[in-house]
Amino acid sequence: MKKQIYPKAFSHIGITVPDLDKAISFYSEVFGWYLLMGPETITEEKETAIGQMCIDVFGEGWKEFRIAHMSTSDSIGFEIFEFPNTPKTKGVFDPYKTGLFHFCIQDPKIEELVEKVVEAGGKQRMPIREYYPGEKPYKMVYMEDPFGNVFEIYTHSYELTYSSGAYV
Repeated sequence: MKKQIYPKAFSHIGITVPDLDKAISFYSEVFGWYLLMGPETITEEKETAIGQMCIDVFGEGWKEFRIAHMSTSDSIGFEIFEFPNTPKTKGVFDPYKTGLFHFCIQDPKIEELVEKVVEAGGKQRMPIREYYPGEKPYKMVYMEDPFGNVFEIYTHSYELTYSSGAYV
């Protein structure tokens, strides 16, 4: 029998946007997330730990980028990057491509949050749907931020939604 390991906690997620200041406004005003640090400009150099770490991650030749760190109410970090060469157009939705497809947030007042997202320049990708119509009040919807980053909204926790067998 394979040894069971303890599940690791989720720390943060990072996204890239073409306008960092607009993203900070969107995520703080729509979701109420806290700005912890930034916005800051990081310059390509090898004299500091952050400069060297970024060269390790991005390679050489990026020159500089802007970054901000936010936090959700449950202490999950939300890191936002703006690179000078990021296209100013919205991201292209391609769920079949390997990589990050979406992130999900939770709010029991899903209809109100959908309205706030759309009013702030986001997009509703589908109607709000129920996982267990007429049985349980678990709802979900896919959305986009103003930059084309896809996210999902659940009314209930991930554990509650899937522990009941949402696909049967």
